[in-house]
Amino acid sequence: MTNPAAAAPAVATTPKNDKRITNGWAMYDWANSVYPLVITSSIFPIYWSSVVKTATGTDSGKSPVDFLGFQVPGSSLLTYAISAAFLIIAIISPFLTSLADFSGRKKAFLQFFCYLGAASCAGLYFFDANTFTASTFVFIAATVGFSGSIVFYNSYLPDISTEDQYDRLSARGFSMGYVGSVILLIICLVINQFHEQVGISGTKAAQLSFLLTGFWWAGFAQIPFARLPKDPGRAASAGADNSGWLLNGFRELGKVWRELAYQPNLKRFLLAYFTYNMGVQTVMYVATIFGTDELHLEDSALIITILLLQIVAILGAYLFARLSEAIGNTRALSWSVVIWALICIAGYYVQAGWSFYALASVIGLTMGGIQSLSRSTYSKIIPENTPNTAAYFSFFDVTEKLSIVIGTATWGIISQQFGSMRYSILALIVFFILGLIFLLTLRGKKLREDSRDDTFLPPPPASAPAELGRPQLR
Repeated sequence: MTNPAAAAPAVATTPKNDKRITNGWAMYDWANSVYPLVITSSIFPIYWSSVVKTATGTDSGKSPVDFLGFQVPGSSLLTYAISAAFLIIAIISPFLTSLADFSGRKKAFLQFFCYLGAASCAGLYFFDANTFTASTFVFIAATVGFSGSIVFYNSYLPDISTEDQYDRLSARGFSMGYVGSVILLIICLVINQFHEQVGISGTKAAQLSFLLTGFWWAGFAQIPFARLPKDPGRAASAGADNSGWLLNGFRELGKVWRELAYQPNLKRFLLAYFTYNMGVQTVMYVATIFGTDELHLEDSALIITILLLQIVAILGAYLFARLSEAIGNTRALSWSVVIWALICIAGYYVQAGWSFYALASVIGLTMGGIQSLSRSTYSKIIPENTPNTAAYFSFFDVTEKLSIVIGTATWGIISQQFGSMRYSILALIVFFILGLIFLLTLRGKKLREDSRDDTFLPPPPASAPAELGRPQLR
């Protein structure tokens, strides 16, 4: 069967492993990683808890607050807001990424979500007890901006590097993100610790941190925006009329969905990623609120712990990249999932003091590794040289976002019902065990199945010779 795209005019391809491009790509991690550190993990959750206490006139961040006429525990409301944000992006991202692939607007979508997230972070400058409800929606918008930009950013990985560089480039991106976010957190930490010396209140110091996060994100994003190549899009490569890019974008999504039926390895990996990521992301999003409201840790000690955790994560990202080179991606991922399950078991019993700091160190070591390896492993599984990288990564992104929705919602519901976050940890252990089981189904299989062109032909007959030279899962 003839591939219709074969007669299409030639389109310039992006040079792979070009240092200017790959370094520019990694700089987006440097730019946007200030959101998960400052907003998700450190200053914002602590500030959220303090605003809840002010709004309710109590000394507990778990006290019920009025939100749209409902009385919701403050700590649970934060997890529900995170769930809502990721549900929104999970619904819209498949359509946006298919449109981006066809129309060549991948970078434009990346820029839109970047500016949405950065502007919303800056908007949290106005967050206080009087703007609680409105600021909750601003926080949701910031989360949508962050998560929306990630799918387009990730989809560049197979476009700009060769397969043998996926693990290291992915690890470099995460490491750059940890370094950049640590620098900003140190700046914010100094402002928050010495706010009296500069004549501002503790509240204003925290709000300035949110403002700085928005400016840092949008400012440093200009580097990848300048260096990442233009995407000609499917319409250009096929010589088609680009005026119908909206409708054709939806058709591209349908093509990728049908192609998934012929890639059992990809489906197995997405199932494994969906389950273990419920645990990983939930831990990352609730760790600070757990330390604040469950363990009653001092704010300064908690932020310093998170700072050290990020530094350890840099080592972890490179350590697991090297481990994957030695024993294979799925084995390295399996070991990281086992460690995460043990982390949750220890988390159920952890108390304030040395045990908390020891646990945080292990989390930091495995946090960067499992995120980096997940991204690079998926890059190796999707069809080689596919023109639909953004659409393929949208399925990866939707899997991630839905896992966050379920994970954080489960945490919030169990915590609300039982009055303690420790019971929520038990659910996370189940997620990691299931993720490990699904990962083990990939052992000994080809990492990438037979890649076909974009006509999405049915799979080759069973008698066809096996494709040679593909990397193996171990």
